[in-house]
Amino acid sequence: MENPYKILGVSPDATDAEIKKAYRDLAKKYHPDNYVNNPLADLASEKMKQINEAYDSVMKMRSSQTNGGNSQNQSYRASNYTETELRIRKLVDEGRISEAEVLLDRVPNNEKGAQWHFLKGCVYIRKGWLMDARKHAEIAVKLEPNNPEYAALLRNIIGTSNNSSVNECDFLDCCQCNVCNLCTTLMCLDCLCGGCR
Repeated sequence: MENPYKILGVSPDATDAEIKKAYRDLAKKYHPDNYVNNPLADLASEKMKQINEAYDSVMKMRSSQTNGGNSQNQSYRASNYTETELRIRKLVDEGRISEAEVLLDRVPNNEKGAQWHFLKGCVYIRKGWLMDARKHAEIAVKLEPNNPEYAALLRNIIGTSNNSSVNECDFLDCCQCNVCNLCTTLMCLDCLCGGCR
């Protein structure tokens, strides 16, 4: 396989955010929905497969590097999440949404902070309930406005790059209930939640 960083168009010193952005941009460009009834469909499909493999490879390499404790982000996550929150993240990542939701619903009301709302938003995204997911993402961002993970979830849901306080009309205009937008949102969320192991 060609150098995965080269395929994604980023350097090996790129941040996780830069890698995820490069992946999202390429996935948007080469997504099969863009090439329906197009003679380039096979090439785009092959390119998309190559992009996915490169992204998976880069993220696995980075994951193995951070497991040794070299990543400040990893230590931040480990120190700020409860055992239950880590378990819920794992369940969401594995697609075990019902189990994750049961654990979330067991959390007492006085302990439902920004992290709880973020996780609830992730669960609702996986269920396809975008409006409910947006409400919880907005609460998470309001409670912790400087948390990049919460802000990224909200941006991915509403389909904008830098606006975390969009009104209902703007959200519907961005979403358009388009399968391509939904697929892109879910891919972004999978990238986001997939990095939380």
